Amino acid sequence: MQEGYSVSLCCKTLGLSRSGYYAWEKRPAQLITNDTLMLHREAKRLFKASRYSLGSRELMKALRKQGYFIGRYKTRTIMRKLGLVVRQRVAYKVTTKRDECQLAAPNLVNMDFNPDQPNQVWAGDITYLKTGQGWMYLSVAMDLYSRRIIGWAINKRMTSDLVLQSVKQAYWLRGHPKGVIFHSDRGSQYTSKKLKKSLTKLGIKQSMGDVGACWDNAVVERFFGSLKHDWILKVQHATYESMAADVAAYMKYYNLKRLHTSNGDMTPVEYENYQLKVSTRA
Repeated sequence: MQEGYSVSLCCKTLGLSRSGYYAWEKRPAQLITNDTLMLHREAKRLFKASRYSLGSRELMKALRKQGYFIGRYKTRTIMRKLGLVVRQRVAYKVTTKRDECQLAAPNLVNMDFNPDQPNQVWAGDITYLKTGQGWMYLSVAMDLYSRRIIGWAINKRMTSDLVLQSVKQAYWLRGHPKGVIFHSDRGSQYTSKKLKKSLTKLGIKQSMGDVGACWDNAVVERFFGSLKHDWILKVQHATYESMAADVAAYMKYYNLKRLHTSNGDMTPVEYENYQLKVSTRA
């Protein structure tokens, strides 16, 4: 009697009928197969590994990479069922400032961001990262052929030395290539005499985007957008050391795990290795 009264009271409070409650209680629990359970676990793992940034299209591709035959509609359904919600990005802000007193290099790229060989065009830029101890600045060098980050440096000061450190890392990683074009904006760090002299010594040709052309380094700017809003801004970094370690973690994820449409849904490293195998067979 007491139980029936409690049920009646709860149903009345919630605006439900007693008959509806008892019908729901008698309904058998929905069972899922082991394959579905494994699919759900993998979807959650991939979504978590991306720091909750994969949309349905990207998650679908990642699941297919793991051997699951799945389409966009089913992926969206799984995301809704598992509560996998992507946060919206915030617009990217330009960090570097032009120095009108320095002479800019010519634009050798002209928005052609798809070279057909590695070590033809590298692109660089700087962005800011906030920690509990103050600002840090990240300089990167990207090979536009595969979108791979081949050099990066992070420091509390935004200087031409920071840029040079990232370029030198790329130069050593790539085996001292000659004739590479290094493209950037016209920020004072890139127009400095010290950087120009160092790049010339390394056999690297400097290129700079046109004034007012906001898309002249769009590929690297998109990378910074992903770094910040898919990764960095989702956790708090109290110290410089914490930020540097998290940036290093994203570089590994980006180069080895993140699929790129421009690479035929391969990671940057995977794309380079695949193209190398194709060229050696030809």
